[in-house]
Amino acid sequence: MTTSTTNYILQAKSDLFHWEGVGQLSIKTFVNGKAFYKTNRGFFGVEEGRYLLLNDGPYTITIEEDQPVESFCIFFKSGFAEDVLRALTDSTDQLISDPSKRSGPVEFYERTYPITPSLTKQLHKTKALHSHLDHTLWEEQYHVLMENLLISHFQQLNEIGSIHAVKSSTREELYRRMTVAHEYIRAYYDRSLTLEEISKIACLSPNHLIRAYSQLYGKTPHRHISEFRIEKAKGLLKDTELSMTVIAFEIGFENPSSFTKIFKQYNGISPTLYRKKVILEKNPITSSFTMKEK
Repeated sequence: MTTSTTNYILQAKSDLFHWEGVGQLSIKTFVNGKAFYKTNRGFFGVEEGRYLLLNDGPYTITIEEDQPVESFCIFFKSGFAEDVLRALTDSTDQLISDPSKRSGPVEFYERTYPITPSLTKQLHKTKALHSHLDHTLWEEQYHVLMENLLISHFQQLNEIGSIHAVKSSTREELYRRMTVAHEYIRAYYDRSLTLEEISKIACLSPNHLIRAYSQLYGKTPHRHISEFRIEKAKGLLKDTELSMTVIAFEIGFENPSSFTKIFKQYNGISPTLYRKKVILEKNPITSSFTMKEK
């Protein structure tokens, strides 16, 4: 049985899965679907192109998809982040004079992050080395990954500094609550979300949520919900033959007309014309569709 004294990787495929328990500091990535996590810090939806960073502690994971979802999760042993951080921040003299010194605990902000090109390269390398017989080679790769995570963590500290609050502790707490709200929206934008519901999850009043959220993200919660829905709709219009009605309900709209109105507002054309445009671009010679709006 793997313990918190080991760095390790888990890979699996499943369309239906549920697990709850206690895990190590880890990053979660998925392909061909979405996984939902719940921790004592919030709710998270992890889809392709993003990764979830979780501190050690209890959590649940649920997958409910029509096709197998492939997971690739990396777990870091206890104290590993602290050791890498010390190597990055302490002077050479300090590292030599006391090589076994432990730094203070590292607490990451639990949220999903975009998988950058550099991280994509490192994840692919980690997968390739996973089955390598040379233990030292793939153990080194864990250090490279942790350095990437710590650098991203430092960048977030700059984001926190932009929040209007006198005390640094207040800025950090407000950032954490905004992250909780944002991740909840990202996870469940295809549901009928209300401002009161999101505010309750973030432990803020609705008015405070709107002001703080707009300050940090440059847009209101409602606009973010709409943008996530429209991006999802564009994917469904490109890659499926679902009807406009089905797509509208699939992404959280109450009726097709509302979907059409918002889609046109964001893209300048209706969803029907958008689908025709995509088909025409894929088959410029054989397509018989016209680009005339009806």
